[in-house]
Amino acid sequence: MSSQSVKWKEVENGLVIFNPHEFSFSENLKYLSRSANECLYEISGQTIRRAISIRNEKLLLQISAVADQSLSVQFLESHNPIPYQMKAEIAAYIHDWFDLGTSLAPFYEMAKTDPLLHRPSEQFFGLRILGIPDLFEALAWGILGQQINLTYAYTLKRRLVEKYGDYLEYGGSKYWLFPEAETIAGLTPEDLSDLKMTVKKCEYLIDVARLIANGELSKEDLLNEGDVKAAEKKLTRIRGIGPWTAHYVLMRCLRFPSAFPIDDVGLHNAIKGILGSERKPAKAEILNYSAAWKNWEAYATFYLWRVLY
Repeated sequence: MSSQSVKWKEVENGLVIFNPHEFSFSENLKYLSRSANECLYEISGQTIRRAISIRNEKLLLQISAVADQSLSVQFLESHNPIPYQMKAEIAAYIHDWFDLGTSLAPFYEMAKTDPLLHRPSEQFFGLRILGIPDLFEALAWGILGQQINLTYAYTLKRRLVEKYGDYLEYGGSKYWLFPEAETIAGLTPEDLSDLKMTVKKCEYLIDVARLIANGELSKEDLLNEGDVKAAEKKLTRIRGIGPWTAHYVLMRCLRFPSAFPIDDVGLHNAIKGILGSERKPAKAEILNYSAAWKNWEAYATFYLWRVLY
């Protein structure tokens, strides 16, 4: 998987980010629109509005595409001039969110002849692994989603965000930011009881928040492990983080290309559906199929998940 630096330029009251060739804004919007209960951004037509925090300053962004070749980012409700370095950090955030630094040409070349991937790779061409750049948000989302359906996971996320997150108000709407690790670190499981999730999940969430707030766990530390297995091991030492959650975070936050949540139920259902099988695939069968996906396991998984909705 090749990585490219952020290519962008300043424009009046915003910036433009240049996209790689294999990019479809509409395909990525379809993925981002998969839940009507999403609370961290708003999609209207071909436009995304999202609040982000850069250097403790909250900004509301409006993102649209120019013929898939670039993303146009406007700053809404910004009264102060935004310095160049802050714009560079905003560009880097969006670049990471849409995984624009990855050339997908080798993935599509491999997928052409793959029995499971050839149709999804054509059908969803230009789809990127939509990331979760913030480590605490990624781990929290992984914990919230454990052993429940996606619909209820979104409900739990909204409750958490609206109780402990910050927001910007614009045009009569609230644009929420995910709670800071420092905020959740100061809570007890009893504080989270009205969110209606298990006591164990409350404990896991607070534990992870404290590790991050105390500087014992960071994105940089995990990336410095340099190897997906070493990073997985570091994560699974944390109470409440099993292999599935670890690989989910390695895939969507840390961008390890070989992250592979092999035990994921959705992955199994997608393979079963594509093959027209009446039973879920055995682990040995999945390993056999995935032998051709070396260093593209994360993208293979993401495209197979996409088949399900």
